[in-house]
Amino acid sequence: MTAVDLPTPQLGGLDLVPTTDAPQKAKDYTSDQEVRWCPGCGDYAVLASVRSFLPELGLKRENIVFVSGIGCSSRFPYYLDTYGMHSIHGRAPAIATGLAVSRPDLSVWVVTGDGDALSIGGNHLIHALRRNMNITILLFNNRIYGLTKGQYSPTSEVGKVTKSTPMGSVDAPFNPVSLALGAEATFVGRALDSDRKGLTEVLRQAAAHRGASLVEIFQDCPIFNDGSFDVLRKGDDVAQRLIPLVDGEPIRFGNDGEYGVVRSESGGLKVVPVAEVGEDALVVHHAGEQDPTQAFALSRLSDQDLTHTVTGIFRKVDRPTYDDGARAQVKAATEQAEQRGDNLQALLKGKDTWAVMPTPEQEA
Repeated sequence: MTAVDLPTPQLGGLDLVPTTDAPQKAKDYTSDQEVRWCPGCGDYAVLASVRSFLPELGLKRENIVFVSGIGCSSRFPYYLDTYGMHSIHGRAPAIATGLAVSRPDLSVWVVTGDGDALSIGGNHLIHALRRNMNITILLFNNRIYGLTKGQYSPTSEVGKVTKSTPMGSVDAPFNPVSLALGAEATFVGRALDSDRKGLTEVLRQAAAHRGASLVEIFQDCPIFNDGSFDVLRKGDDVAQRLIPLVDGEPIRFGNDGEYGVVRSESGGLKVVPVAEVGEDALVVHHAGEQDPTQAFALSRLSDQDLTHTVTGIFRKVDRPTYDDGARAQVKAATEQAEQRGDNLQALLKGKDTWAVMPTPEQEA
């Protein structure tokens, strides 16, 4: 087969032109199912944010599909009046991959948790990201297995005491943002479930991105890991912990912007008082930088103890998507076969059954 020119990536996520007949509201995306999460669960806030901006996509609800795996977060498709699939443990990215390739008219979403995505589903996640599938992945991270009653997960801190680690976890946890950047995801973001404005903005941009988008959402489990992110929500030092990213701006934070991020002697990044180095020394954030080195270094500022936690959009770049490339190859192969008059194409487009006849040599 001759080489195929891949389509130019398009922003906006879909080949489909928006087709809604009338303005939509959040209630139009609210299903008739009773929402069944524990009181205080962070999933409620994420659901509200998603419902609030889905009308902005300007798409018919039948052109949106949410695919989930297994876990508390995976009930998400039931609570949205769109197409949805509660699929197999860890396999939501694989199912979403098939949808994205075969149905370019769909806006395909994956809803998963830290256990579902990073344990049994780890390989499916990284391959969907490296292929740059045109899907949006929401990874709910509560640092615990909630549905199965409180075992430690791939993002639980070292020393975490749980039902499955009574003496404390000895596992080194994943950093989901670092993992996504290492897998060459073209859009990577992080937000807090309690930060409605920040979460909605990151989700909105992820939905508009054409390619693999991953958004890590810090989400509280009030039953099995209550208060896991309280240091980022309340207290006098919250502003000294949260590092919000603003594209094109120097990275500084604190109550009065008294802290900033500079390059370290080792080649990475570190936090320093701005007064000690001056504003000119601060690193400027560029989400559109093709080289993910700085974005990866930013992800490493986020410690297990949440001393420094970077939020916002780490990376947003354009690259050809796998689904566009696969469809282009199928189209080219079909056209070439039709030009040659291949019997295979006639067979595939013919009757449902056929007879395999011996060749003259076989009959002899």
